[in-house]
Amino acid sequence: MPSKILISACLMGFQVRYNGREKADLRQTLERWQKEQRLVIHCPELAAGLPVPRRPAEIIAGSGDEVMRNAARIQENNGEDVTAHYQLAAWLALETARKEGCCAALLTDGSPTCGSRAIYDGTFSGTQRAGMGVAAALLSAHGIRVFSHQQLPELVDFINAREEI
Repeated sequence: MPSKILISACLMGFQVRYNGREKADLRQTLERWQKEQRLVIHCPELAAGLPVPRRPAEIIAGSGDEVMRNAARIQENNGEDVTAHYQLAAWLALETARKEGCCAALLTDGSPTCGSRAIYDGTFSGTQRAGMGVAAALLSAHGIRVFSHQQLPELVDFINAREEI
């Protein structure tokens, strides 16, 4: 059975991001995997009931794994604490990945949910720092390999190596 990949809906052209837009359109590159029914398209924030569009949100003084341990918070740019919504989003992403048998996830960097290599620094100044969002951290902690939307070649290598076994 081919390996399945959880993929951020915004990477597939769905306009579900906080600003109501899609992220970089990778559909052409991922077309073969989609035809093979490997892709599990999922937006954690939408699954958790967050609206589109929504206010920008950032992790304040911490990382995704710290948010999941209640050691850091996620706030919108108006100061509203939305930690619980994003924690739910992370758990729903993990539940979907497990239910569908995903071995990897291709997520959008920068997001407080999906960032796998970079997240915004919590100042709402557009500055990024190294770190993972809540879903990326939770997926990774449960053995699902997480890749940034900028790491598609590495994901292809991972899947190819996995299927050569």
